[in-house]
Amino acid sequence: MSSLPDRLDPGSPYPLGATCVEGGVNFAVFSANATKIELCLFDSGGRRELARLELPECTDEVWHGFLPDAGPGQLYGYRAYGPYEPEQGHRFNPNKLLLDPYARQLHGQIKWTDALHGYQVRSKREDLSFDKRDSAPAMPKGVVVDDHFDWSQDRRPNTPWSETVVYEAHVKGLTKLFELVPPQERGTFKALGHPKVIDHLKRLGVTALELLPIHAFTQDRFLTEKGLSNYWGYNTLSYFAPEQRYFAGQSQDELRRAVKRLHAAGIEVILDVVYNHTCEGSEKGPTLSWRGLDNASYYRLVKDQPRYSINDTGTGNTLNTDKARVIQMIADSLRYWATSFGVDGFRFDLGLTLGRTETGFDPGHAFFDVLRQDPVLGRLKLSTEPWDIGPGGYQLGNFPPGFAEWNDKYRDTVRKFWRGDPSQRGDLAARLSGSGDLFDRRARRPWASVNLLAAHDGFTLYDTVAYEQRHNEANKEDNRDGHSENYSRNWGAEGETEDAGINATRATVQRSMLTTLFASLGTPMLVAGDEFGRTQGGNNNAYCHDDTISWLDWTKLESEAGRSLFDFTARLTELRRRYPVLRAKSFLYGEDSPGHGVNDIEWWDERGQQLSPDDWNNPEGRALVMRRAMRLDDGRIEAVSLLLNGSEDAIRFRLPPPDHAARIVLVDSTDPAIRDQAIEDEYELGAHGAALIAWQMDAE
Repeated sequence: MSSLPDRLDPGSPYPLGATCVEGGVNFAVFSANATKIELCLFDSGGRRELARLELPECTDEVWHGFLPDAGPGQLYGYRAYGPYEPEQGHRFNPNKLLLDPYARQLHGQIKWTDALHGYQVRSKREDLSFDKRDSAPAMPKGVVVDDHFDWSQDRRPNTPWSETVVYEAHVKGLTKLFELVPPQERGTFKALGHPKVIDHLKRLGVTALELLPIHAFTQDRFLTEKGLSNYWGYNTLSYFAPEQRYFAGQSQDELRRAVKRLHAAGIEVILDVVYNHTCEGSEKGPTLSWRGLDNASYYRLVKDQPRYSINDTGTGNTLNTDKARVIQMIADSLRYWATSFGVDGFRFDLGLTLGRTETGFDPGHAFFDVLRQDPVLGRLKLSTEPWDIGPGGYQLGNFPPGFAEWNDKYRDTVRKFWRGDPSQRGDLAARLSGSGDLFDRRARRPWASVNLLAAHDGFTLYDTVAYEQRHNEANKEDNRDGHSENYSRNWGAEGETEDAGINATRATVQRSMLTTLFASLGTPMLVAGDEFGRTQGGNNNAYCHDDTISWLDWTKLESEAGRSLFDFTARLTELRRRYPVLRAKSFLYGEDSPGHGVNDIEWWDERGQQLSPDDWNNPEGRALVMRRAMRLDDGRIEAVSLLLNGSEDAIRFRLPPPDHAARIVLVDSTDPAIRDQAIEDEYELGAHGAALIAWQMDAE
């Protein structure tokens, strides 16, 4: 742009953000309580402010203006004028440069300084004071972008929920140490589309890659001062801009091309998104964007004391989804990622917070209704973390139709059963059968339960069988952070050991837990690296480690143990595809017989007898058989039995009727070499073992 005008043209209040149109760029930003907003334009390096131009119009609480002859690459920010009255919830300070909440690309990083705060940090009046320093030198700037991309040849996999297998991964950690990827691409968006990465996912048999947050996020000041970093990214700075650190080059199309290649391989992309809070923290946090534009609209504030932020998230603030413009921002962001980047679904961090009102969680909240009725978002995979730290902050099973939920009860019950806890049979049966006690209402389906053995937060699968205590010393919090109870067992030694017997038991238990996962009704989720024995050395809260604690060590896949576990896991995903009964679309209650007197689901003990109430309540009952059956399209009856032996000794199972069925052992966690082995009416299963046994019979 050769020269800047003295004033902006009126422009349009829609769409929000900086939008390239014919002849220039339209700028629009929401604020219900500002009295004036200025657009600040910067040079290409982001260091020099070239102009401040007042947005000339305000329509329906949207401030807007049009900048002629501008285009992609223009750097900008806002300054908002209005009352600085913290005790009334208003924190306007025009000395603070503010990011556009709709900025689709950022230039530069935050440089932590007290000038980023709207108040004088060291004042005795704390946040009631007023800071006059210009924060622009310490702030990243928004970048005007033209994000057109040719998606015409792209075909979304549209994998049904009942056939979905989720693989949770961190963009950087997944490939940072993957030597089959070129060095300059490792740890980047580009690497996600590398043929070797896609080949690994395909051989493993997963159908969806779920990425930890990739929205631009901040490096928390308290972490950088300790020499650590915000690795996971749950501290959002922009809901529209991808995190710049994950690009190998300068073009955001790098991410789009990776998504397109994953789609071509039949793999969906799901994003973990953090709309419950922002990086601005509590009322004593910095003023970076939303707080300076309209604190009283964007955030939940304490009733009758709006100086203070409500902290239902544990991060200092909570976005206020009771406000229509806040819901709009979230929906616009989701729609942008779905249409501009080809994303197939979203997992909502602390999703309960998004459905909060003044009186608590409401599954009928407008936020959920907006997403469910949206012609774009309503067709995507939506899952949620059904808890936060606020009042009534645990709502597993209580989300509305259309949402899947992370099922921590599944994780904890499976872990407790396999470590040998008493009195687990009844609860385990509920989890194996899709947790219908939690999810079977309002015509929800078993896929609503996202079943997991581990997640990014907590022990890896290997660490669950190698450590009984957390080992978070490297976090520099005196090993007091992270979960204190992991329902884990080290099987005789804490951490790594050369004891062959302990290592053999650990390997068996890992395989048994994976067999349990893939034989359960619901949506199975793996964490990247669990398929070949990834460890974090017992760290169960590695959020602050952008290092080898968190990065996948791909050399483990080359070891005998790693290859064996990978092959076993891939076998389980293949069996889940081959046998529809393992991923039944409806809840089963043993009330529907496909034929031969066999019900859709039945429970037996090792004696081949159905369990009595006393058997279910027997605290020392360590054996269980779950048999599911269905009628195939050709009329034949197919059944698959899951045999579980949680005891310290081998058990001979008498298999349930019909007798003399042509049974085959599909997989046995105590002997991974067993595949499709024919057996008679009994089967001996080793200690800590799990097996899948199938048969077919002609129609009656």
